[in-house]
Amino acid sequence: MPRYALKIEYHGAPFRGWQRQHDHPSVQATIEAALRRLDPSIDKITAAGRTDAGVHATAQVAHVNMSREWDPFRLGEAVNHHMRPAPVAIIGVAPVSDEFHARFSALGRHYVFRLVARRAPITLEAGLVWQVRKPLDSAAMQEGADRLLGHHDFTTFRSTMCQADSPFKTLDRLTITEVPHATGIEYRFDVRARSFLHNQVRSFVGTLERVGRGHWTPDDVTAALKARDRAACGPVCPPYGLYLAHVEYPEDPFART
Repeated sequence: MPRYALKIEYHGAPFRGWQRQHDHPSVQATIEAALRRLDPSIDKITAAGRTDAGVHATAQVAHVNMSREWDPFRLGEAVNHHMRPAPVAIIGVAPVSDEFHARFSALGRHYVFRLVARRAPITLEAGLVWQVRKPLDSAAMQEGADRLLGHHDFTTFRSTMCQADSPFKTLDRLTITEVPHATGIEYRFDVRARSFLHNQVRSFVGTLERVGRGHWTPDDVTAALKARDRAACGPVCPPYGLYLAHVEYPEDPFART
């Protein structure tokens, strides 16, 4: 059965996350329903990672086995047609070998979190950024972020509902960049690792925002990490500023599309 990789963009607000759920809308179920309009034999699609309710994606990756060969462009167009008006789009389709697996072939995931500081309410980007009212100390947040880099037991920054076998992960990058924003400042968190624990990125951002406000110091971040205790974590930030921005593979399946 021909296998295709799908690059997917979605607005997470209407969904209970990526994973198919009984009686709740999900991104996975939306795409699968559209695919079955084209090929009723399709069972399921497999994604690089499961995003939570309200989390967005600019480049989620999934794979699907079809019963016949499709022109990649036509497959993407057909799936997009059948998903309307849901805020989900297939932005890339590539034929891949049977050995390609969206989840297990991935070498790393890249998330971006957008936090905007301004007094006026967010209007045009409501539901797409987390807003705070006062500017933050980005240098202090970066110093706190640097304390989290490397291989650690991240129990403190792991949801109690996390199903991962181990709390140990290697954080490769956590950088904070200031970006001009209308009447305010956007703090863009660039977070990269091979894989993440449940709520790990949102736990990082919520904790670092506390550092940026001056309520914590970078040393408090180190102490929280060493505590290996969920109760030592700062507040978990809302999901709607978080984006799955890139999934890395040994060879980019979309490089030729």
